[in-house]
Amino acid sequence: MTKIGYARVSTVDQDFEIQQLRLKAEGCVIVRAEKVSGASREGRTELATIIEFLREGDELMVTRLDRLGRDTRDVLNIVHECEQRGAFVTILDPHVSTRGQTGHVILTVLGMVAQMERRFIKERQREGIARAKSEGRYKGGKVHLDHALINRLHDQGVGVTAIAKAADCSRMQVYRILATKGPSPA
Repeated sequence: MTKIGYARVSTVDQDFEIQQLRLKAEGCVIVRAEKVSGASREGRTELATIIEFLREGDELMVTRLDRLGRDTRDVLNIVHECEQRGAFVTILDPHVSTRGQTGHVILTVLGMVAQMERRFIKERQREGIARAKSEGRYKGGKVHLDHALINRLHDQGVGVTAIAKAADCSRMQVYRILATKGPSPA
């Protein structure tokens, strides 16, 4: 029986170190982590890898249910897939495990609460944006990349790899920004 931990945060700005430490302290031999939204299973390759390699008697551990997912159906599907492999799912806070029947009921209720919480968050966010727009304070999302720096370096003849390093982004992001700029003046 192997304890496998799964840590997840929603954005690249967030840190999952606390989750990883907690999972290791609980005896997880393997801890996989990723920075991706829990709204759906899409793009959650680490979780898919864990589920694929679960064996009879293994245990998938997460610190909180919302780390596993924010959609009740997704959470229940994940639990079902783990059980199909003969594995268990354990949530550390509050401590719930699928080893017993009560755990399934509690997970279902907690999954519904997590989904409801996500809807409330999105609703509050929409309301806040609408209020900010009506007051003329809404500026849109933060620009994470310095387009001016990328364009300036490109105009100076700096290569894409060096630009990506200077702007702390991928080469693909540099190419996308340069594509919106249009052709370089000769």
